[in-house]
Amino acid sequence: MKLLFRLLARLPLAVNHALGALLGRMAYALSPRFRRRTRENVAASGVAGPQPGRFCRLNAAEIGKGGTELAWALFRPKDVVALTRADEGWDEVERLRAGNRPIIFVTPHLGAYDVAGRWLWSRLPIMAMYRPHKLAWVDELLREGRNTGAETDGGNVAPANMAGVRKLLRHLKRGGCSVVLPDQVPGEGEGEWAEFFGRPAYTMTLLGRLQEVSGAALVFCFAERLPRAGGYAMHFLSLAGALPTDRAAAASKVNEMVERLVLACPQQYLWGYNRYKRPAGAPPPP
Repeated sequence: MKLLFRLLARLPLAVNHALGALLGRMAYALSPRFRRRTRENVAASGVAGPQPGRFCRLNAAEIGKGGTELAWALFRPKDVVALTRADEGWDEVERLRAGNRPIIFVTPHLGAYDVAGRWLWSRLPIMAMYRPHKLAWVDELLREGRNTGAETDGGNVAPANMAGVRKLLRHLKRGGCSVVLPDQVPGEGEGEWAEFFGRPAYTMTLLGRLQEVSGAALVFCFAERLPRAGGYAMHFLSLAGALPTDRAAAASKVNEMVERLVLACPQQYLWGYNRYKRPAGAPPPP
């Protein structure tokens, strides 16, 4: 598999994306569970318009591209950065950084999120939280790729535990930045139920706690995958002020901001993710 990833990284981006689109469509056709979950989530969201079947197939192709372009994001960081441009909202980020304000970039499973992280890493002092993959060889591959062009001493990542949270807070208080995926289902006691596209979704409360302690600004963003392997466009949406101190209200605000990003590029969202599951030990949804 390591050899396969390196071969994918050697392919021109247009060929890489064509292969990814084919694999995504095949996964959609051959996996009943993936197909059913994608259809259910898309139907409930109301984003598909009059042709939901076509929308889901296009979405599957985009998800496939995300899988194969990961090889580029990991092992061709300079090429990825060269193909990515800052689009709307970057001026506000520069204004915040001019005042040495720490920033938490909130990047959902939308567009090329590994590319987004790599591009931000090339411009800002980013520290990201990282949970080791269950498969040792995958974890080794991801660590090797994400450290390409980054700090070799591991100073750019923090483990996804309390020690990692403390490390991340120290980084933010020194004026650093971080990247957080807001639409992962958190563990027991780490979230609140909040509406997401009309359905209750267990939503992390970590963002509110990090902002409260560090004073960081929250900037929601994603990398749009441009057609015909034309590269990527970064979009930024800054949150005015702070999240509410009430945890449930803060979770609702986070989901509202994520919805705004998804509606800008709905075909590139990971609709096949089990976003509405109830984690073990969590209270039932309202």
